[in-house]
Amino acid sequence: MAFHHAQHSHSLNQSLSELNGDINVSFEFFPPSTPEMEQILWNSIRRLEPLNPKFVSVTYGANSGVRDRTHGVIERIQQETNLVAAPHLTLVDASDEELLELAKHYWKSGIRDIVALRGDLPAGSPKPTRFAVDLVRLLRSVADFDISVAAYPEVHPDAANAQADLINLKRKIDAGASRAITQFFFDVESYLRFRDRCVAAGIDVEIVPGILPVTNFTQLKRFAGMTNVSLPSWLHKQFDGLENDAGTRQLVGANVAIDMVKVLSREGVKDFHFYTLNRAELTYAICHTLGVRPKAV
Repeated sequence: MAFHHAQHSHSLNQSLSELNGDINVSFEFFPPSTPEMEQILWNSIRRLEPLNPKFVSVTYGANSGVRDRTHGVIERIQQETNLVAAPHLTLVDASDEELLELAKHYWKSGIRDIVALRGDLPAGSPKPTRFAVDLVRLLRSVADFDISVAAYPEVHPDAANAQADLINLKRKIDAGASRAITQFFFDVESYLRFRDRCVAAGIDVEIVPGILPVTNFTQLKRFAGMTNVSLPSWLHKQFDGLENDAGTRQLVGANVAIDMVKVLSREGVKDFHFYTLNRAELTYAICHTLGVRPKAV
């Protein structure tokens, strides 16, 4: 048996050490609604800043109060950190004129990166007449922004079918988007199949996997139900019995995310986008394990 282990020792050790930091990361935050949440957000931003992400994005709500908070976070990131700030921008609840003004304001204030989304429709809304592709075109008409758009390995809940969803993504890329960031997922095969279909459809930009480190499985089930994301049976088993054990949930969640990134990295993925939920601990630990470390001074 010792001989058998010796034969495999190289591959075993290699699998533990193969991720040596040659990957790119980006992080998503959301605007805080209370002073306590603001403190948590800024602690997280400060903790993750030394990892030198490609950019950090800040989500955007459909009502003006949340929009203002988004702008406030973006401006403070720009003024107080070395991070590249990428605001989310949506069509919901804003006219083309308002969006043009906002895009011009962002460009003048030094913002070069934007995440362009249609946005979630308020309950009872009529069918949308404007889509993310229209927002990409609008942004391109203002300036040469670096634009990220959303992709859905398990199909957008509003899409007629997977092919229609893929055609819509190609339109967004053809209109001038630089990359697609996926909805979070846990079925790695679904991402890899989706990436193959993107290549076959002539989509030639990076399809960046969105990674959601899980600490609260009950909350995750609610998120997944709203976004058409399947939760594999193995994931249910991982969190089974941990409802009242937050510490172990953290370890399990980190382990799941690290395993996913290792598999995806072996498949040639170089860029990863982390949905931090404004908490740094798990994302920092995952990045550290993957070899993404602060630069030595």
